[in-house]
Amino acid sequence: MVSCSLHASVCCVIPTTMRLIFEACSVIFTLGNLVASQSQSTGSKDAIHTTIINSNNEKMQITWAARKLFPHENVSFSYTFDEGNHKIWKPCPTYLLDQDYNYGCLFDTEGPTLAISIRNSNGSEELYSKRLKSDFYIKPNPPENVTFTWKEDTVTVTCNKPNRAVKCLTLELQYKSKFDKDWQSRIAKCCSVGEQGFDPEKCYYLRVRLKRLVPYCNVVPYSSDWAAETFWMNGTLLDSCADDIKSQSNTVIVLSCLLAVLLLMLILSILLCKWQRLQKSVMPAIPDPKYKFADLFSDHNGNFQEWIDKTDPAVVQTELEYEEPECIIEAESQQEDDKNSDKQGPRENPFPFSGEAENDDPKATQIACVRPTSNTIASFAGFQILMNDDMYVMF
Repeated sequence: MVSCSLHASVCCVIPTTMRLIFEACSVIFTLGNLVASQSQSTGSKDAIHTTIINSNNEKMQITWAARKLFPHENVSFSYTFDEGNHKIWKPCPTYLLDQDYNYGCLFDTEGPTLAISIRNSNGSEELYSKRLKSDFYIKPNPPENVTFTWKEDTVTVTCNKPNRAVKCLTLELQYKSKFDKDWQSRIAKCCSVGEQGFDPEKCYYLRVRLKRLVPYCNVVPYSSDWAAETFWMNGTLLDSCADDIKSQSNTVIVLSCLLAVLLLMLILSILLCKWQRLQKSVMPAIPDPKYKFADLFSDHNGNFQEWIDKTDPAVVQTELEYEEPECIIEAESQQEDDKNSDKQGPRENPFPFSGEAENDDPKATQIACVRPTSNTIASFAGFQILMNDDMYVMF
């Protein structure tokens, strides 16, 4: 029983030990990479901070804070990619200047191991030195030949694969709509990345870049510059999302103005109808004889007598309003005439008639009608016409 228990304990300890050893090896390997990239400095300034960028493993750029670290002298820079004791140091071919002070150097990448040295102006004293792995400071170039493929609400972005270190690269896609404040990000292995959930009614800003993996490939999380930003809406490439906003804004303005005009016309129509009703109730319309009697004014120049003579009597319907004529009925007898003649003398007949002949009938009756003295009123086509001997008036 004791032996079994001891055997079991040993079986439990062995896997734990192996796991610890494996973790320790991993830590040592990572630390080794970091130590290899740290400075091996000499001189009076061993805490100088430098910025190292290996652009696509083709061009090295190393900068330092010249005015802060060396305010009173213009330092010199040299480098080498050789190893061992027989190093050949090369002077900086291209200095970067800050107000006539050397603050950086540009030179070609010639190998994976780099040593740098910063000295005083005449080169007699070394102020800073460092040995590093140039491969751990690579900044990739922007992706080339970027292609956007749209399928419904999903977009897939692809680019050309770089010639070197593809396994160390990832492709990052960032996007946002015109209504978003912050970018949304999606990362995948080089060199294809996809995302879904795009709204076909929105315009999107899209951009991509390459990133180096940390800490397996880089000690600094360098990313490439962004590729050219593009603008998409429902799978259609646009010049900018501002154009889409402007067009929508113009559409809204036009529709708003059209709606306002229609509403104003409706209000004016209602007010006009109410005004016409009020005007008719307060001030009835007076008909214009010019339109009722067009031929009176066009053919007869307003000569009513001439017009009414030539107008069909059936058309002119008149309603005469007059007073009944006073008629005097005279029963003539021979005897009464003789008596009246004797008493009053001869008397003139007050109602003479032209062409009057004597009637043989002794009981003949003469009726004389007095011509009405009142004016005559006629109605025609809604107008009333007042006529007398001298003039006519239409009203």
